[in-house]
Amino acid sequence: MKIYVIGIMLFFGISLSAQQTDDLKLWYKNPAGTVWENALPIGNGFQGAMVYGNIEKEIFQLNESTVWSGSPNRNDNPDAKQALGEIRKLIFQGEYKKAEKLINENIITKKSHGQMFQPVGNLELNFSDQHDFKEYYRELDIEKAVAKISYKVGDVTYTREAFTSFPDRVVVIKLSADKPGKLSFTAAFTSQHKKQEITVNGNNELSLVGTTSDHEGVEGKVKFNALAKFKVKGGRVNASGNSIKVEGADAVVIYVSIATNFINYKDISGKETVLAKSFLNKAFDKNYDKMKQAHIAQYQKYFKRVTLDLGSSTASKVPTDERLANFRNVSDPSFVALYYQYGRYLLISSSQPGGQPANLQGIWNAGMKPAWDSKYTININTEMNYWPAEKTNLSEMHEPLLKMIRELGETGKETAKVMYGARGWMAHHNTDIWRINGAVDGATWGVWNAGGGWLSQHLWEHYLYTGDKGYLESVYETLKGSADFYADFLVKDPANGWLVVVPGNSPENSPAAHQKSSVTAGSTMDNQIVFDIFTSVIKASEILGKNKQYADSLKTLRNMLPPMQIGKHNQLQEWQDDVDDPKDKHRHISHLYGLYPSNQISAYRTPELFAAAKNTLLQRGDISTGWSMGWKVNWWAKMQDGNHAYSLIQNQLTPLGVNKDGGGTYNNLFDAHPPFQIDGNFGCTSGITEMLMQSSEDAIHLLPALPDALKNYGEITGLKAHGGFEIKDMKWKDGKLIAVSIQSNLGGNLRLRTPNEIILKGNANFKTASGINSNVFYQTNDVKKPLIAATSDIKPLDIVPTYLYDIETEKGKIYNFSIK
Repeated sequence: MKIYVIGIMLFFGISLSAQQTDDLKLWYKNPAGTVWENALPIGNGFQGAMVYGNIEKEIFQLNESTVWSGSPNRNDNPDAKQALGEIRKLIFQGEYKKAEKLINENIITKKSHGQMFQPVGNLELNFSDQHDFKEYYRELDIEKAVAKISYKVGDVTYTREAFTSFPDRVVVIKLSADKPGKLSFTAAFTSQHKKQEITVNGNNELSLVGTTSDHEGVEGKVKFNALAKFKVKGGRVNASGNSIKVEGADAVVIYVSIATNFINYKDISGKETVLAKSFLNKAFDKNYDKMKQAHIAQYQKYFKRVTLDLGSSTASKVPTDERLANFRNVSDPSFVALYYQYGRYLLISSSQPGGQPANLQGIWNAGMKPAWDSKYTININTEMNYWPAEKTNLSEMHEPLLKMIRELGETGKETAKVMYGARGWMAHHNTDIWRINGAVDGATWGVWNAGGGWLSQHLWEHYLYTGDKGYLESVYETLKGSADFYADFLVKDPANGWLVVVPGNSPENSPAAHQKSSVTAGSTMDNQIVFDIFTSVIKASEILGKNKQYADSLKTLRNMLPPMQIGKHNQLQEWQDDVDDPKDKHRHISHLYGLYPSNQISAYRTPELFAAAKNTLLQRGDISTGWSMGWKVNWWAKMQDGNHAYSLIQNQLTPLGVNKDGGGTYNNLFDAHPPFQIDGNFGCTSGITEMLMQSSEDAIHLLPALPDALKNYGEITGLKAHGGFEIKDMKWKDGKLIAVSIQSNLGGNLRLRTPNEIILKGNANFKTASGINSNVFYQTNDVKKPLIAATSDIKPLDIVPTYLYDIETEKGKIYNFSIK
């Protein structure tokens, strides 16, 4: 492949404007009314609130991350072990429906199918004297993590601010008027919980105590206490029944604390009231402005690590709901930047060290019985929540998930032993705050046993970004435990001798050729996940200098896994048998796990598989549910097709109901599955990152999938890459990389792949490794294995040529490059 270098003018010292504060706000001209998806989310990883911004009846819908139904429990089905042999026999004979029946009877749990994330309640403020209002404005400033509304009644301007303090673990609300004595309202808690009591304590303090619901035979034992206290400037405050009445005040600050008796998944002996009072009392003595400053400072420590400027247009000057409605038909690049940063805002707000991981709705839920229980669905959704964490410089936000994985490694040992007679640990497709590992919902979903294998890759990914060997040592046994399970669980396929996962499935897809059953042996996704966990443990063993004999045994097993195959429709096969239907539009395309988030399918190492993966994407189509569109943005970015990736962002940033086949976005920019699932937000933030920078192939690929809509110019700072590298600053103009600065936090080789030639400023060991793409074909980095050729004659895709550079870096040094 030949490169034609076109002479262009040099752009040195170009400084693109920093992302403007106004570009980092969601804002509206109307209150949320009664629609939860119009309200604005605030959170500190422990407490969450939805702020409605209503005038006469303001609502702060409250959540706390440990308010879940049920109590410590297990849901393993010990009947699985005895039935396993017969189930495998039926699957190998192609009797999928008979196997499915046995699975439902013997593997799917007879106990809890998972508990529910539940709301605490609402704090409601009733303003009986505020009817006719004007000049209304409502915003969420994601640069500061503060929600605000302002409006006029008569000649008085009223302002409300709210934030969930990161340092102080309370919700803080300030109400003010620009004329003295004009604030009067009644405040009260409401709650949907059956076991609850609302009172007014001494010192005019509102209290809501409750106990979560019983569910599926598990007694609800999580006790919670929400407290609200009022600091009033001017005016009067007194109790009125179970509410607080404020009259004639100049300003009011309300402090809301929430705590539970939850300590960890096996211990609920905490003192919820003592903890809630401790949070409240410490916060109440503090000055509002200083609390706000401390909150913003702690939040911005994370948020400001990454900036993204894509330029702006006149389309950005209208309210957020109007921008959303217009986006598909106008040029509004800063809306992409806002949505990108909103994903980072949501992750910071819903996932903090020491807390619970972001669930299906992050930390925001108003329903006592939310869709899918708002649990942790670990056959894609939970993993997708954390795709942006490392690469967008939010490594600390990854910690709650990494902790949950280690806890599942503890609870999953019994599941592996009791259900399958295997060593190590495992998890099926769903878990909850109690770290259940059993199979739930039914054979179509629940028999999938790769939850532990996929989640374990997050432990490995954290190491790839940080290079922290102490951390790797601390998670090694959890990684090894996942590999141990598969080492015992894999069996030989009598038809070909490969080692396969059976029973397994390709999540939630049930092809007609398999008797409309998802149950199978050796699905492509299962093979890919087992390959990844074996490879991660092999590499971890080498890095830590331990268990060489064990690692060698995993290499032997890995060589016996089925290779990926190309089918008769030039597609990447989802199953061992070539039964994919090119008319299948199923939202799950799980066999493309090998393309992303894994790196087993490569434009440079496996071009035929890469081409087959593209055919699969084209056959499945674009429109789908929110998380599926988010995954497709990442896939098309990996395909180096920025325009296709951008078209999916346009599909995602479309009001709910406009896309013919579902999906879209609510007015508050929550992903509309529908209903709301937060994974689509996180998936798109990850996908936009992948369009601008990819960290795989042992190289950092800059601008791999820059769409025409964003080519004019842009700048991004703060992205992280494998190997401890940080993109301190990267600028582009007219589709060309103009300048980039990269810090090496660990030292070692930096391999850069760029769309155009660059030069390195200063003295360093800098060499061009290749002036063109190098299509060296083998299936994986470690294993050379031929493709199983079906009836296809697939040919590699033409990939845009790139330049490849190697630089030996020193730890802590920044390397500056500019266009040649």
